[in-house]
Amino acid sequence: MSDLAYTLIRAACYPPVWAATAPLVLHRDRVPATGPVLLAPTHLSPYDVPCLMAVSPRHLDFLSVVEFERKPFVGRLFRAANCVFLDRGRQDPRAVRAAVDRLAAGRVVVVFPEGRIRPWAASAVHGKPFPPGVVSVARLGKASVVPCVALGTGALGRPAAWLPLRRTRYGVIFGEPLAHRPDLDARAADAELAARLAAAYVALYRELRAALPAGTVPSDPEG
Repeated sequence: MSDLAYTLIRAACYPPVWAATAPLVLHRDRVPATGPVLLAPTHLSPYDVPCLMAVSPRHLDFLSVVEFERKPFVGRLFRAANCVFLDRGRQDPRAVRAAVDRLAAGRVVVVFPEGRIRPWAASAVHGKPFPPGVVSVARLGKASVVPCVALGTGALGRPAAWLPLRRTRYGVIFGEPLAHRPDLDARAADAELAARLAAAYVALYRELRAALPAGTVPSDPEG
């Protein structure tokens, strides 16, 4: 495992991203500087990944899907950048073990709890449910969970967003690290932490939305 490819990719992408965007990043200091961290972002856009790479204070090992691993060039690139691949079609203990091993090595592993890109109205930022497996991985890896919300990154899907004018706005907010309660058994501790994680997404969304310029994100869904 090497961080060389990740460093090179980030260095190559940073200049155009810097020239085109003016991100708002809140509470980056909440990501622990050392030790195992499970970063748990919401997922509204495919551009969440490069935006997180751009603003994170640490190297990130992403939990990606096995479909990318099967594409020759993309698979090699992602493996070189320390991605872990998960087969969503079945239980995948190999991927879970790989993620836990990365945490045991003191790294930051990124797991999108929602599993895939969510429609706006179905996002966890609006209190919608998500699979709780992320907290089990954190428990097995003895890691804290840092909730994260990214808003407005989908704007980078428009060609004009890449003009070097620093006008494309998006926001990323990091939450306080959340830990399992040691006084509960594993199942109860997972459930309790999942509930706190769900509440954190809603609170972080409201804080970030209030700080972003009007029009950066859609209106809240009704109901």
